[in-house]
Amino acid sequence: MDGGTRIALPTEKIIALCRDGVGWLIFNQPERRNAISQEMWDGIAAAGTAFAADPDIRVVVMRGAGDQAFTAGADISEFEKVRADAAAEEAYHARSAAAGRALKALQVPLVAMIRGYCVGGGMAMAMRADLRIASADSRFGIPAARLGVSYAQESLDRLTQLVGPSWAKHVMFLARLYSADQALAMGLVNEVVEPEALEATVTGIAAEIAQNAPLTIRAAKTMIDQALLDPSRRDVAGNAALERACFDSEDYKEGRRAFMEKRRPVFRGR
Repeated sequence: MDGGTRIALPTEKIIALCRDGVGWLIFNQPERRNAISQEMWDGIAAAGTAFAADPDIRVVVMRGAGDQAFTAGADISEFEKVRADAAAEEAYHARSAAAGRALKALQVPLVAMIRGYCVGGGMAMAMRADLRIASADSRFGIPAARLGVSYAQESLDRLTQLVGPSWAKHVMFLARLYSADQALAMGLVNEVVEPEALEATVTGIAAEIAQNAPLTIRAAKTMIDQALLDPSRRDVAGNAALERACFDSEDYKEGRRAFMEKRRPVFRGR
């Protein structure tokens, strides 16, 4: 995609751009259907950290380079070298986990723009997003049962939260590929559009989010995520502080003024 300020990363296989309040995280290995290698996990972690530190970023969008895949998951060509046994898997997991933590630490919405294959670790990556918008030619699946590997508990938790236990078992036991319409029906994605409309649709959604009140969105994201936790594990005091921050903010005053003046508010996140 064109335009924006590019962030320097440790690998060219991950691209990070900032444009109009939107951070773009691009998996850039199209010759391998954007399969994620070890070095790409390091790039994802660096990009997530950079986005989190930029106060101008209001939303982050993940996408794959080209039109063949969002990401086809982990780069299986590396498995013999970097995931040959349990000890090697622990070292590999440490790098992928760092990328996961960087994305989880984002206080702004994370959107997955999905075109083509979204399988295995690609599904795990997409499920980290708050919203998933897919093209009609996308395909989804988790082939773990065809490889003899275990899917991570954290990813299974997300899958079950999104689609429910019955569909989660269907996905895991059969190891099938599902169409975009099937993914929509089971609740895996929020919206399906024609391929030629995908980028414009996601760009429009990101722009809408970027125009809304950042403190309100931060509070909503945090508290909706915590609604999935057992009540004893929720940060009640922290959530209350997020609510107070909204009502004490300049943005709340601006929202009231804009409503009375019948104009669009200009929010500044403070």
